[in-house]
Amino acid sequence: MGSIPAAAPTPTVRIAGQPPEHARVETSARTPTRIMRAIGALGLLGILTTLFLISAGAASSPTEYVPAQTGGWPAWLAGPLRGLDLGLRGGTFQSLMLIMCASYALVLLSARWLPMRLLVGTIVAANVVLLLGPPLISQDVFGYLAFARLGALHGLDPYTHVPAQAPTDPVFLFIGWPFQNSPYGPLFTLLSYAITPLGLAGGLWAFKSIAVASSLGAVALIARATARLGHSPTWAVAFVGLNPVMLVLAVGGAHNDLLLLLALSAALSLTAASAGSTPRLRAGAGALVAGVGIKLTAGLALPFLILSPPSARERVRVALGAGAAVLALAVVAVIGFGLHALGFLGAIGEQQQLVATHSIPAETARLVGLSGTPDWWRELFVASFLAVLIFQLWRTARGADWRVAAGWSTLALLASTAWVLPWYAIWALPLAAVSGNRRLCAATLLACAYAILIHLTLADALLNPHIHNALAHVHLRLPGVRHRLKFAGFQVLRHIHVDLRW
Repeated sequence: MGSIPAAAPTPTVRIAGQPPEHARVETSARTPTRIMRAIGALGLLGILTTLFLISAGAASSPTEYVPAQTGGWPAWLAGPLRGLDLGLRGGTFQSLMLIMCASYALVLLSARWLPMRLLVGTIVAANVVLLLGPPLISQDVFGYLAFARLGALHGLDPYTHVPAQAPTDPVFLFIGWPFQNSPYGPLFTLLSYAITPLGLAGGLWAFKSIAVASSLGAVALIARATARLGHSPTWAVAFVGLNPVMLVLAVGGAHNDLLLLLALSAALSLTAASAGSTPRLRAGAGALVAGVGIKLTAGLALPFLILSPPSARERVRVALGAGAAVLALAVVAVIGFGLHALGFLGAIGEQQQLVATHSIPAETARLVGLSGTPDWWRELFVASFLAVLIFQLWRTARGADWRVAAGWSTLALLASTAWVLPWYAIWALPLAAVSGNRRLCAATLLACAYAILIHLTLADALLNPHIHNALAHVHLRLPGVRHRLKFAGFQVLRHIHVDLRW
């Protein structure tokens, strides 16, 4: 007789109206996805709405948030959004910026659940909104035009002459720093010469378009680099492309720092997942050298990239490639500016004799009760930066991720220099996003939060920079200059006499 089975399979009984188990699991998995996507969509809507209200409000009438209005309020400066008559006051700007920052936090929280197309579409729309508005927070874009017109129209080298030496030029009324030589690299200066034939209005819109194109290009390169390294490209794209400092301060001000960001992002994309490929590392080094031709700060990441290969022979090859790129840049600079090709270094040195009122050295000096920002106090911060730089270079040489090390060094530079402007905070964004290092990303967000904070009235109780006392030692001979300097916010070192006469 055969064996009798001890048990028979029990048929599955499903109650009418109840979904099968696999469907319940699938539904429960979809529920948080839908919630996160809804949160992300709310954040994207908040960013776009606040950006539009800021840009259109600034275009409606002259306001301190468009400091170039000291030269007048022509239609080409206000932009096509001027007819909406929304207005922008201090309290309104603060509320909108706080809502934007909260919306950005929601986007970061849910970025990994959001479709890439939605993120990219929002970033493009945000850049277009800022393109249509007036230049925000800064007059630097008119400084670019002033230096270009100085050389191309008046035959004066911007590395040896200042815009005040061409006071009849129509750009003179709009600039914020009429007594400074150009601190920008030769590649950027030659590029600006090519824009001069467009005129003042056309030149402004050209620089605004370049800023938008650089912003979008940098975001695309960061997405590519992040994907190659196996990190989340959607989160990196949101982290950089929708950052309020990136949008309002950098793109909104049409700053050439975005060209620097483009060069750094190109280097990160070229070197991502290179597996020690010397040609790709050389190409990345070349991109950074091109960034130096725009702004010297791009060179900070170069030694980290050179030290990234594991073998000494590869490091030498990358260094030789970087040297060849530097030589090519030098040839272009000498052809364009002759013996004064390195004149921008002197202008940068002059800037370092100024102290931004909201720099970390200045704020900490006030916090501990110092009078002004003494030399020894500034030197203490510089020494701290050098210590961080050396330590991070040592870590890179021993195999640490060069992107992370360069990111920490960039943040150390921002914290230690006495001359720092709020939009400089974007320098660390690509390094933090591509590396995916959580602590570096958090520290970069703190730097960006501080850059936003100093523009809000709620910070007045914490930050009280006594700008009037600092300006009391400066001779002001031109109408409107005192207002410009007050908005820019800097103090002059006690042993430095700044003569603003021409």
